[in-house]
Amino acid sequence: MKKSLLKTPGAALKEHFGFSKFLDGQEEVISEIVSGKDGLVVMPTGGGKSLCFQIPALCFPGVTLVISPLIALMKDQVDALVARNIPATLINSTLSWPEQKERLDGMRNGSYKLVYVAPERFRAESFLRALDGVEISLFAIDEAHCLSQWGHDFRPDYMRLGKALEKIGRPQCVALTATATPVVREDIRKVLELRDHFEQVSGFSRPNLSLTISPVDKAAQKDERIRAIISAHRTGIVYCATRKKVDLVSETLASWGIKCVSYHGGMPDQERVKAQEIFISKKVDVAVATNAFGMGIDRGDVRFVIHYEVPGSVEAYYQEAGRAGRDGEAAVCELLFNYADTRTQEFFIDGANPSATVVRQIYQYLLSEADGNNEVFRTLDDIAENADVKNSMAVGSALGVLARGRFIERFDVKGRRMRGTRLMQPDVLARDLALDEDAMEAKDSRDREKLKALVEMCYSRVCRQKWILEYFGEDNAATCGNCDVCRERSAGDFRKPTTEEELLVKKALAGVARMSRRIRSGWEGRFGKGKIIQMLSGSKSQEILASRLDQLTTYGILADRTTGYLNALFRSLAEEGLVITQTGDYPLMTLSDRGEAVMKGEEEYELRWPDEVAKPAGLEEKDFDPQLFTMLKDLRFKIAKKDGVPQYIVFSNKVLENLTKYVPASVEEALAIPGIGEGKAQSYLPPFLEMIRTFRAMK
Repeated sequence: MKKSLLKTPGAALKEHFGFSKFLDGQEEVISEIVSGKDGLVVMPTGGGKSLCFQIPALCFPGVTLVISPLIALMKDQVDALVARNIPATLINSTLSWPEQKERLDGMRNGSYKLVYVAPERFRAESFLRALDGVEISLFAIDEAHCLSQWGHDFRPDYMRLGKALEKIGRPQCVALTATATPVVREDIRKVLELRDHFEQVSGFSRPNLSLTISPVDKAAQKDERIRAIISAHRTGIVYCATRKKVDLVSETLASWGIKCVSYHGGMPDQERVKAQEIFISKKVDVAVATNAFGMGIDRGDVRFVIHYEVPGSVEAYYQEAGRAGRDGEAAVCELLFNYADTRTQEFFIDGANPSATVVRQIYQYLLSEADGNNEVFRTLDDIAENADVKNSMAVGSALGVLARGRFIERFDVKGRRMRGTRLMQPDVLARDLALDEDAMEAKDSRDREKLKALVEMCYSRVCRQKWILEYFGEDNAATCGNCDVCRERSAGDFRKPTTEEELLVKKALAGVARMSRRIRSGWEGRFGKGKIIQMLSGSKSQEILASRLDQLTTYGILADRTTGYLNALFRSLAEEGLVITQTGDYPLMTLSDRGEAVMKGEEEYELRWPDEVAKPAGLEEKDFDPQLFTMLKDLRFKIAKKDGVPQYIVFSNKVLENLTKYVPASVEEALAIPGIGEGKAQSYLPPFLEMIRTFRAMK
């Protein structure tokens, strides 16, 4: 139903924010909201989502409730509004009930236009009753992907919001998020039961972001990339999967003399808020944090985002990467990919999805420990140890399952950093718990599918932006020309195979297939790239013979190729996602599904084809340094962009590899490298030699 407006959106924008024009997409969304419709808004990070509900709040009579998941995020937004003399406040668990009541009274008497509320407040019937008499013009749900179990940050408290809407008289509702697949959007619609609503899904494309996924085998390589990126771009965020890694990376940066702040869930609330404020106020330029940091952070000059390890989903990755370049200027996002890091995410998935058996174990322990008031005072670690649960994260998740089933309730314990547990149905035995096991298993499966999709993205050699946009449901997305895949392809090294090369690749893939599957009773291959290349080359080393690899049908089928060529070929096969190396106690290289199809001749492909080039005369080969190689590639990209030419016109990848390998100190030495002639030596070589000299001096 259309409301009478106190002012027009344009007037509110000018008066309160000092802008004369809306950003792309904002005006259409705000127009729909002020017309009185419910809505679902998907707008990329940096697109100005907050303004889409703040402007209508200033136009409507009454108050706008904003549901927000993080205390720090709420505080940031409220502080920013108050600084503009906009009456706003927040209500969350940091406030006592008298403080909450005082703010509720202020809502009734018109003291506030926007009130940010944590979703857990809607658990309490007392809070819902306290909203009686408050004129709620708009119910805005920020980070609405938290409503969906398919979302990357599902929060059970968000599931109550649909019922809460009904209990407070069904005010106009708008849900907003930066990342939502079609499945997540459907969940949001169902939970909130949006009426005659509009949907605005803005393009997910962030053309100012250069997305890169760098395969790394060791922590030292990660450190090299972090150091190079910080040196080049200065301001940014390094995301880590665990608190331990946050501390480790922070210590490493400090040892380099780089000032940074740390942020993770193990820190007290005040320390987290302080860390966020230090970063926002630009007192330091680098933050090392777990994934909660940065949600809603208003610092536009973040020039880089590094993922030290893989996140748990494509949605999480893209939302976190999107915290770079919010000012619209160029920024880089680099994910340091090691397959072994997926184990951390698998641990998180196990912790978030306890089995029905584990839930019953924990419930049985609570029954045995309850006092006369049917209450239990134990930390999550105590419960895990005594209930024989290996993954302590699973305890919190299991308690959530029990609380949603109304078998228990959790409550704060005054003066202690822990929560108590109260049995609501103490007569129910563990074996009689009514659990929705199908739903529990479905959520576990969905979480694992999300991680699988993230890994597929890392191995894919499709344009990063195109892959992500199509994941979010944008058909026929264009390539970005700015990611690592696009830059490599524009360097001119990618093409389809010749007939001879196609046979060569099939032989190489057949070797992987033979080595990675059981070939005789009681023996199974557990081999990495090195052993596979030795077998294909027909090596007579003791290890090959002792493992009986000389008996494979693929033994020696590529003996006519040098090991250098085969190493480069397998690197290209990995880049194209045809082979996968699972790093662990036994680094095992296997075929991907696509690799198997290519081996069978069922799918076309392109590769960056290696060359067998003789060693340049008079040059000594050094250790190949991936940091220098990346720096030279970045330099080539900048020169090509400035001159408006394809990158291969400057230098091919092979030339850059040889520059990295032989680190020539002069034009004369560089001319010995194939691909560098007199013309290119004059027009393009000098800045590359200067970078090599600088790099050698740093070392």
